[in-house]
Amino acid sequence: MEKIVEDPSAVLLEQNNFSQVVFNNVEKFYIPGKDVTCYYTFTQQLIPRPKDWIGIFKVGWKTTREYYTFMWVALPSDLSKESTKQQGVHFKAYYLPKDDEYYQFCYVDQDGVVRGASIPFQFRPETEEDIVVITTKGRVEEMEQQNEQLLQENQQLKDSCANLQKQNSDGLAELQRKQEMLEALQSTTRKLEQQVEEQKACWETDRLQLKEDNQKMSSENKKMGLRVEQLLGRVEEMEQQNEQLLQENQQLKDNCANLQKQNSDGQVELQKKQAQLSTKEKDLEELVQRDRNNTEQLQHLRNENSQLILSLTEQKEHQRKLELIVEKLKQQEATSRKKQQELKNLKEENNRLNNMGVQDDSSSKRTYQKYSSDQGACNHEKFLQNRYTLWNQ
Repeated sequence: MEKIVEDPSAVLLEQNNFSQVVFNNVEKFYIPGKDVTCYYTFTQQLIPRPKDWIGIFKVGWKTTREYYTFMWVALPSDLSKESTKQQGVHFKAYYLPKDDEYYQFCYVDQDGVVRGASIPFQFRPETEEDIVVITTKGRVEEMEQQNEQLLQENQQLKDSCANLQKQNSDGLAELQRKQEMLEALQSTTRKLEQQVEEQKACWETDRLQLKEDNQKMSSENKKMGLRVEQLLGRVEEMEQQNEQLLQENQQLKDNCANLQKQNSDGQVELQKKQAQLSTKEKDLEELVQRDRNNTEQLQHLRNENSQLILSLTEQKEHQRKLELIVEKLKQQEATSRKKQQELKNLKEENNRLNNMGVQDDSSSKRTYQKYSSDQGACNHEKFLQNRYTLWNQ
């Protein structure tokens, strides 16, 4: 038997509404165990609606909640026709009352207001005073068969009701579990979003620091290149190293840009996946893995930055050594000029002595020239040897 989804509201009885639906051919009594058909006619004061119903009420009822059983009303296709105004509903014997109290049919609209009521009737067997009934053996067997069918239908309905209750209970448990999982996932998502924001702020600070360090390194590299070009023209290798440093600096900038793009993509992906409960766990794992990869890349960038700083320190040390070499070369050059001046002075002294007419001028001249030649060759060889030694250092 079909049940009402929402209990009709209790209403006060209004006798003037009872005549809007007229019940026809209502018997004084109906035999128990048989189906009952209720015939009724719509009047012009009533327009039927989808949730209207006809119930069997015990005489003396106070509210529409006191129905014994009911059936939904079928909506007629066209109320303008006389044939469609006369309708009927069929009540199965299994759902009808079993006592001999007085009952009546009532038409109730979807608002819970009674629009029509029949005369009272009973459910009782016929007596000899009513009618003499001759029951054949075939009729008895037919009634027994109907009773068995009704019992089977009753059992099927009970089983179906039990299954529905079990499915409802399982569905509620599953819904509760899904709700708990959803709350847990939402909590985890909020924590991950907070971690991503914190990591993003950390990355931004590191990126600015790296950018500042790279700018400083680029400026120092340019200055160092100019100074090296002014000091010595043989340091092309250092210029190549500067070019390599610039390329590595560009790579660091590109890596920083990639990290920002990956971080932005991760946030967009996270927002898209929040509404998809079925793939939430997989998305969270991908986000954690991406965060780990970004951390590793940041550590790799820090290591490369440390290597660049170490390389710059070595270049500065090499530059300082070059400056020392140049300074020593300048000192040796000054010493060489000084000795050449002394040699020139000796030559002038020798010419002066020749003009004075010294006796052993030819012998002294040869001796002096030999001494000067030997002394100049020795100084020049020593100068070249010292320069080669300093350059190797």
